[in-house]
Amino acid sequence: MAGERFPMRLPADTTIAEDKLTRYLLLPQARGDKSTFLARAGYTRGNADQLLRDLRTLILPLEAVALESNRFGRYYEIRGTLTGPNGVPLAVCTIWITEHLSGVTKFVTLIPDKRRT
Repeated sequence: MAGERFPMRLPADTTIAEDKLTRYLLLPQARGDKSTFLARAGYTRGNADQLLRDLRTLILPLEAVALESNRFGRYYEIRGTLTGPNGVPLAVCTIWITEHLSGVTKFVTLIPDKRRT
């Protein structure tokens, strides 16, 4: 991506799929569970819309750092703080992708940011 400066900001219209939140992040998993971490800040499947808003307003506007690129697209990382419905702050590392084929930027996942906890 010649001419791009890093860090950068991802597009405001980046896609955050509700299913990604309700069927993955906020749903208890046998491996790689993130629902327990998010529950510390008060995020549940019942208020997934709040997590969606918070990702869009608290994380997406922050600087993104380019990671690797593969046949699917270019990956980015945004580190920041989600302050949940109960006021508890969570340091998070989020991953995003800009697909090569469609040019669409999408939310991939989040994990606890161990560098900042």
